[in-house]
Amino acid sequence: MRERGWRDAVFAGLPVVVLAAAAPAFYGNQLLLFNFVIFLALAQGLNVIYGFTGYLPFGYVGFFGAGAYGFAIGVMDLHLGPWPGMLIAGAASLAIGLLFSPLLRLSGAYFAIATLAGSQALYDVVANPALDDITKGPYGVSLSSVFAPDLSYGVAVGILALSVLLVVWLRNARFGLALRAMRDDPVSAAMAGFPVVRARTIAWLLSALIAGLTGGVYAWHISVFYPDTAFDISFSIFAVVFTLFGGAATLLGPICGVILLYGLYNGIGITLPQYFQLIYGLLIMGLVLFLPDGLASLLTRRGIRVP
Repeated sequence: MRERGWRDAVFAGLPVVVLAAAAPAFYGNQLLLFNFVIFLALAQGLNVIYGFTGYLPFGYVGFFGAGAYGFAIGVMDLHLGPWPGMLIAGAASLAIGLLFSPLLRLSGAYFAIATLAGSQALYDVVANPALDDITKGPYGVSLSSVFAPDLSYGVAVGILALSVLLVVWLRNARFGLALRAMRDDPVSAAMAGFPVVRARTIAWLLSALIAGLTGGVYAWHISVFYPDTAFDISFSIFAVVFTLFGGAATLLGPICGVILLYGLYNGIGITLPQYFQLIYGLLIMGLVLFLPDGLASLLTRRGIRVP
């Protein structure tokens, strides 16, 4: 059964990664494709902490912003190349994850709101004019010396592949199965000897790492950004909505959520924003009322396995 789970998940995720890698050869709007890849990776990163532990961080963008500024500081202040900058981006997000790990003592709405407050605090620190020599404060960051859109796009696809592999592993490994058991009944899991706090922290850090690497490659790709851009709450909102809409704790759910909803956003939201908000609102209301477990539940109700 476990081998079948690995096979189903790999065959479900592999075509998405391959398509993302090949898409620039067939479609000229690389920035749009890059945004798709970014949201696919962010949705899977959020899926790690929410889908497998039940903790929903509204402030998930804090890790993204930390990764973006970690990369920027590595390039601007430490005069490193983009590859060491990506390592700093990942390290920065892990450091913030450890700093915020006490928030895991909270649950439900308290945890969600606390992470949102934490991301706002990070924004205030980065945008502080007193830190102009380090972060450039509110004046924006320019990384033109490492601007390489083709290479950074390829790295973004690699991060997407990493996020997919991580979710595949969690869906099939004992650790992931234990996380889901802990999500459903943490008291029983603790009584059975499962290290609930440590496991939850590991999932939290893995989720933070994906967001931080995504933020780092975002900074590398666009090269010029401001604190308002890197800590834009819409990154969190989109990642949450995409994951919930498709179905958390699955591999295909967040992927379908990104493709359908972000595709709808670019098809209608830009050209007809007045209709987009209405359609988006109706979709979310319908999801909450009729499909609280996301689109994936349509298949599981019929006995179909969803990778």
